[in-house]
Amino acid sequence: MTDEKSPSRQALYERAQQREIVGRSSMSKQELAAALERDDHEDAGPPVASRLEAFRNLAEAVAAGEFALRPRVLTGHDRRQHVRQCLREDHVTRIAAYSEEAEMKFDELSDSLYSFFRGTALLFYRDMAGDDAWMPTVLNLGDVHPENFGVMPNADNVPIFSVNDFDEAYYAPFAWDIKRGAVGFLIAAETEGELKRKHRIKIVRHFVRGYVEDMQRLAREGTEQDEEMRFDNAPKLIRDLFEDAHEERGEWLADDYLNASKTGFQSNEELVPVSSRRDEFQAITDRLVRENDIDVPARAASMRVKDVALRRGQGTASLGLNRYYVLVEGPQADGADDLIIEYKQARRSALSGLVPPSAYEKDTRAERISHAQAVQLVRGDVFYGHIEFDGLSYMSRERAPFRDDVDLEDLSKSEWKDYAAICGRVLARVHALSDEAGNIDYDIEPAIVNAMGPPKLFVEDMVEFALEAADRVRRDHATFQADHALGAFRHLDIVHN
Repeated sequence: MTDEKSPSRQALYERAQQREIVGRSSMSKQELAAALERDDHEDAGPPVASRLEAFRNLAEAVAAGEFALRPRVLTGHDRRQHVRQCLREDHVTRIAAYSEEAEMKFDELSDSLYSFFRGTALLFYRDMAGDDAWMPTVLNLGDVHPENFGVMPNADNVPIFSVNDFDEAYYAPFAWDIKRGAVGFLIAAETEGELKRKHRIKIVRHFVRGYVEDMQRLAREGTEQDEEMRFDNAPKLIRDLFEDAHEERGEWLADDYLNASKTGFQSNEELVPVSSRRDEFQAITDRLVRENDIDVPARAASMRVKDVALRRGQGTASLGLNRYYVLVEGPQADGADDLIIEYKQARRSALSGLVPPSAYEKDTRAERISHAQAVQLVRGDVFYGHIEFDGLSYMSRERAPFRDDVDLEDLSKSEWKDYAAICGRVLARVHALSDEAGNIDYDIEPAIVNAMGPPKLFVEDMVEFALEAADRVRRDHATFQADHALGAFRHLDIVHN
């Protein structure tokens, strides 16, 4: 027997919508009631501690040439407290919402040093606050590591190889991407490649040299706008990746996404259909096309939304953030050529407030991400865009049957070096586009070559940085594992006045 005075799920949902409670669309009536109760408690409680402004002031002081200590010099208990505070602050919304996926993320970070590195960009960049202020600014990818390069569709739906994750993209000194990438390759070669220290160092050198050599070439030739790595011009290692990634669209859809009747999404641990929101997402998708001036290709027909699903458990840094898949009917209308548009909740870049102050900052959320994709890929995915709904900012992109990245565990020692050099060259081409399609207003390639100075010295500086930073990541990971086991990330730092 139901309580006639109990509010309906729709009434609870509307209250949750007004309060911008994350994940409300997939919540049951009971879950909505519990979330609203938590929200009431949080509103009545003290504020959560934030060091955002303190680090912004630190970055400005360092960039101005003041002698200021960065948290990278902390040791022992002080460093452990700093790591704990950074991770709590970076996940404040997800911890406050008691997100199951946030717990999954912390488990994943605890289990793997490489995952910990990938999922703690804010911690990494707070150690660099204000660094390299004298170096030329470019549009940084923001989270360079071996698995943020891969195969994806270009504007013609043809597979290309390039950078493939723009969530942390931000205008910053060019060396920041190289430093992040050098540490990423060093740690990945250790944990995924199981390679010895001397081999890991060689891999980092290949990554940095690849960047240096291609930037020197681009400074001479200026051909970055005409360069795109496709199957016909890619190195053998990347051609093999193209071949491995290839899958027929109909087979890909049927195996991984569509239900038996091909009328909507299948239901499993990763996909949770929310078909009741189809009309709502039709309006959102129509608005996406209109607001982003998307030239809809013929293969998308009339952009008719067939179904909507929540996508769970994807990504490392983004675990616990909303992610929707929208099924768009293809011209054949038989489920064999449908499209999938992904809407992924955006958040503030980890670099925000930490880079040296410049005139090139772009600090919106999803708009910043779609701007980066438009700059860093010569002719990228036409469905990359930005939109707001449910009071949150989302980026959009197309899922594709050939979207894939390299399997690091399968690389030989020589392939690791080849792959690192290829990624370094790709990163140089991406940076070189900052003055073509981005906000940089002067010829960036000669400036970067000049700022690097003697190439051999620059390479060894990056190697030295990577070795020191990787050692710090290992120590931080050990303290994080101990804290996580003690339940440290089920709570927030509350200000008690």
